[in-house]
Amino acid sequence: MLSPAQHDRSAAVLLGLACGDALGAGYEFAGPLSSNAPVSMRGGDGFHQAPGEWTDHTAMAVPIAIAASKDRDLAADAVLDDIVAEWVVWSRSAPYAGIQLGAVLSGTEPTAACSRRMAREQHNRTGRSAGNGSLLRTAPVALACLDDPAALAGIARLISELTHVDEDAGDACVLFGLALRHAVLEGEADLRIGLELLPAARRDVWAARLAEAARKLPADFPRNGWVVQTLQAVWSAISRTEADAGQLRRGVEAAVRGGGDTDAVAAAAGALLAARWGLPAVPESWRRLVRGWPGLTGPDLVSLAVLSSHGGRYSEDAAPVPFRLHVVR
Repeated sequence: MLSPAQHDRSAAVLLGLACGDALGAGYEFAGPLSSNAPVSMRGGDGFHQAPGEWTDHTAMAVPIAIAASKDRDLAADAVLDDIVAEWVVWSRSAPYAGIQLGAVLSGTEPTAACSRRMAREQHNRTGRSAGNGSLLRTAPVALACLDDPAALAGIARLISELTHVDEDAGDACVLFGLALRHAVLEGEADLRIGLELLPAARRDVWAARLAEAARKLPADFPRNGWVVQTLQAVWSAISRTEADAGQLRRGVEAAVRGGGDTDAVAAAAGALLAARWGLPAVPESWRRLVRGWPGLTGPDLVSLAVLSSHGGRYSEDAAPVPFRLHVVR
């Protein structure tokens, strides 16, 4: 049973993710901005996103969140098949799915087995698959596994490997998922909290990466399409903003001003800071505007987060949220 504060923080995670995603979409690969440059949900110029519209990072998390909201087993092949099938549906109308995702989702069958096979083949062809495309999907996994960090780590890696088989991608999903869990339960944002659940040989590598991030600016990680630098830019943005209720806005804006793959970095910062500060910290103007595939809005994401973190069961009397609970089908 979550406390009221934990409930509020869990309810905000997907909303914070989507708001950061939509905010960053208008600045992707435009280069770093000055520290006082205004940032707004202006829409994505390159791929014609409307103001407030989220990108693939939120869209690909939605089928996982829907499964989690129905208390389905996210490690089960049948559930993963359904998730991959929804990704394929999304990819047919998406303005851009990315090189890695585009190759994986073009397989002969919309199944988890086919997706894994295509991911491995693509990795073998290119020698890499450590982009950040799988990172944000970890958010609903964290909500579904608040009571089991080991299961969270295993499922985060399992779902990442549907499209990204590089160990950096899997490690990053584990760290991000465990940081979200910790923020929801303990009210603290710390990307280092999951280091002990990484393979032993990888812990010192990641500890050094995050220590470097805390010393530098988000703009110091210009290769932030690589999931390692995505997390480094996120940790830099969070570490360098004052830890109070305004940190969510400031941290997400700092992530956007760092430049590069701004939608991914801002989405990850938004999710983690929302998990730390809860629904009241998400700016009202962002909440009203955010929306995206498959026809969902901010309140829908709050509903999915609430149900995911409560095993598909929710009582408004026990834990009210400042949104009407939508039923997302």
